[in-house]
Amino acid sequence: MPIVASMLWRRLDAFGHDAGRVERRGLQWRICGVAAFRHASGPASVEYGLFVDRDWRASQGRVTGAIGDRQIDIHVARGEYGWRVNDTPVDGLAHLVDLDFGFTPATNYTQLQRVALPLGVPTALSVAWLDLDASGLTELQQVYERRSETELRYAAPAFAYEATLELAPNGFLRRYPGLWEEEAV
Repeated sequence: MPIVASMLWRRLDAFGHDAGRVERRGLQWRICGVAAFRHASGPASVEYGLFVDRDWRASQGRVTGAIGDRQIDIHVARGEYGWRVNDTPVDGLAHLVDLDFGFTPATNYTQLQRVALPLGVPTALSVAWLDLDASGLTELQQVYERRSETELRYAAPAFAYEATLELAPNGFLRRYPGLWEEEAV
């Protein structure tokens, strides 16, 4: 599969790294990578993959690996009737088209490709957010505001997080203040 974009991030709030990439797969896209980081339960090492359609809407994702001594194998799918986690329906999220893996900046890529953010206009983009600790999905409200070609004001009120994010030319986030930043390769 042709690789369209790739990035290596260094985690800022705990020791860790994430290597992500975007692949073209016919009429679909795949965002995938590997993240290794310090977690309160012990070392975390997870591999992730997210498939999106040609319009950048999530169809399914998978996260496998381990956090401390706990094995992780989570499959998330979006269908006609909403979201499922490991074949169990998740109520109340059917209106969401984006899947955000909370442990990586890679999955912000799909929202930023799907929505043309106008300059200076705050845009709410709620997502189905995967929390590895709970192994479940919840709705996460996010607000983006394009400040320039490379800067986005971002807020996630549920986490009291607000910052100016920096985009790389390849479309990935280069800087996610306090959480992630591009590692020079």
